[in-house]
Amino acid sequence: MEFSWSRLGSWLIAAAVGMVYGSAGTIAHAFLLGPVPLGLVLALLGCAALLASIRLLTGDRWAALAAGLGMMTAALVFSGAGPGGSVIVPQSILGTVWTLALPLVVAVVTGWPARFGADPGRALPD
Repeated sequence: MEFSWSRLGSWLIAAAVGMVYGSAGTIAHAFLLGPVPLGLVLALLGCAALLASIRLLTGDRWAALAAGLGMMTAALVFSGAGPGGSVIVPQSILGTVWTLALPLVVAVVTGWPARFGADPGRALPD
């Protein structure tokens, strides 16, 4: 893999967009519609869709990883207690699922093979 400024720029933009999605998901994950955790479902679907689209459109797993790291960084930052003592991600079942499911989604999308059924001896692009 050869260094290029455009590739580095795409990683930085992907990380910034991932931070936006991670922030929105972290804030909205606790929304309940009756007994249904609608905020958590939509946050995970939105993050997974963003990661998959970055991976498919760029063909670069590193750009998807950069977006995923941005998402996880935003979730980590908002998980701590704020200066006033408020906590956005409380220690509840929804907070625990969000905290564990987000890295799992990032790992699955980033680690997904480029294509199935390829010759194992042949090198695949990224």
